Amino acid sequence: MSSPAGKTILASKIAKQYTDELISITSKLSKKPRLVGFLANQDPSAKMYAEWTGKTSRSLGFEYELVEVEKENLEEEIYKANANDDINGIIVYFPVYNNRQDQYLQQCVSIEKDVEGLNFTYISNMYHNIRFLDDDLKQKKSILPCTPLAIVKILEYLGVYNNLLSYGNKLYGKTVTIVNRSEIVGRPLAALLANDGATVYSVDINDIQKFERGDGLHLKHHRVIDNIKESLQDVAAKSDVIITGVPSPLYKFPTEFIKDGAICINFASEKNFNEDDVKQRASLYVPMIGKVTIAMLLRNLLRLMANNNKLEENIII
Repeated sequence: MSSPAGKTILASKIAKQYTDELISITSKLSKKPRLVGFLANQDPSAKMYAEWTGKTSRSLGFEYELVEVEKENLEEEIYKANANDDINGIIVYFPVYNNRQDQYLQQCVSIEKDVEGLNFTYISNMYHNIRFLDDDLKQKKSILPCTPLAIVKILEYLGVYNNLLSYGNKLYGKTVTIVNRSEIVGRPLAALLANDGATVYSVDINDIQKFERGDGLHLKHHRVIDNIKESLQDVAAKSDVIITGVPSPLYKFPTEFIKDGAICINFASEKNFNEDDVKQRASLYVPMIGKVTIAMLLRNLLRLMANNNKLEENIII
């Protein structure tokens, strides 16, 4: 007897609680928060994402401006935006140079306006499991990269996190496979989930790494184990969650590798699962996450404003 078909969960449904929260907050502000996006490439996916960000931002009570600029002038334009007090958040649509220079450009964005959470301070805090910028008062939350944060929120919505357990243990006993190890999404996500107690297998074209929580005594954050000898099929077969982010229309995650009842999430612009087959193995399937990602980006903007005392009193984010 075949298993009952799994259920598709749309990002719009997951995002609603956050978009409602954003509207509630922006409706109380005397001035709309202003987000500026910089587009310095001809990538149609980046252009679409920029337009989608603008449409969503405006619908939720934010002001949004897209600035199209030659890549040679991008650094100068970022610095101008950093110095403009009327701008509350900055997003750069990558790739620009598609090399290490992009990492440099990420660091050009002011830590006070970095809605994507890519500043070195934020990335370092995330990897070391430091949740606040002011570790003594614990009032200024460190910003998390918006796409990994979106996936965390999706996992919370789907009930993967156990809220009866304490921080650092909420994913205890869960095994996750992530097919992507980019510095923007895959690696940060693996670290976040391991810091919350999961065993995470990080898969890329070359090898598989294992991320797991430290011992809590000498290592308060995750540790990484290289040279895992298991195959993708081996690690997927024991995974409660499989997350894919391969930006190629040719890639499909092998359906036969999915453990019965697993949760499958795709964050790539291309659909990495065969939609006709995945629900025969997975209990829940999230085909896209974009609407949750933009909600997290705008939440990050408000959090930056709160950290910098630019939100009006009695408004908490």
